Amino acid sequence: MIAELDARARPEVVIASSSSGLPASQFISGCKNAPQRVLVAHPFNPPHLVPLVEVVPHPGTDKRTVNTALAFYRRLGKIPILIRHEVPGFVANRLQAAVNNEAYSLVSRGVVSARDLDAAMTTGPGLRWALNGPLVINTLGGGGSKDGFCQRLERLGPEIRSWEEDISAHRFTWTEDEQNLLKERVGQYLDEIDLSEIVTERDRALLEVLRAKSKSEVLV
Repeated sequence: MIAELDARARPEVVIASSSSGLPASQFISGCKNAPQRVLVAHPFNPPHLVPLVEVVPHPGTDKRTVNTALAFYRRLGKIPILIRHEVPGFVANRLQAAVNNEAYSLVSRGVVSARDLDAAMTTGPGLRWALNGPLVINTLGGGGSKDGFCQRLERLGPEIRSWEEDISAHRFTWTEDEQNLLKERVGQYLDEIDLSEIVTERDRALLEVLRAKSKSEVLV
């Protein structure tokens, strides 16, 4: 499809794939006309509400193409971020994958119930992450000054490293037994909730959060 678009569209037309993790360099081999105008522009779900768009050029993407894409999404009221180097899964999904793997491990091992796992995120880190990214949160947690990030690394680094060693030792490795345990425990949780009602309430709450953030000049 991308090759056909490249063959038929004017050379100055930007071609953007909404791929959620496949870098453009893996699907432009058939583009013979102007592969330098091809990139990935990955919106985040639900895209009609969430402003993030990951703009991911391949090594041969022209800089003008990148700037055109960034400007286009800004005009739509989106918040595009530039991924400077292609990596599978880009940035947002890689961050999610890291959290999800630990969530799967904790639930499949019986450390916490599926319901409480979700509550741990939505009533704790998730609330903070909606307002500040992990780097600013780390800085605030390190004392709040501009030295806070460095202070956090120095003071808590050894302890956090020990957590990461335990996380690595208990990674969810996608074995059949692990998947079966996870499916069973998450399935029990999902049987207790109304997903259609959750989607409705999620969208309403997201709009309220976005409206609140729009009134701030410092929150991204």
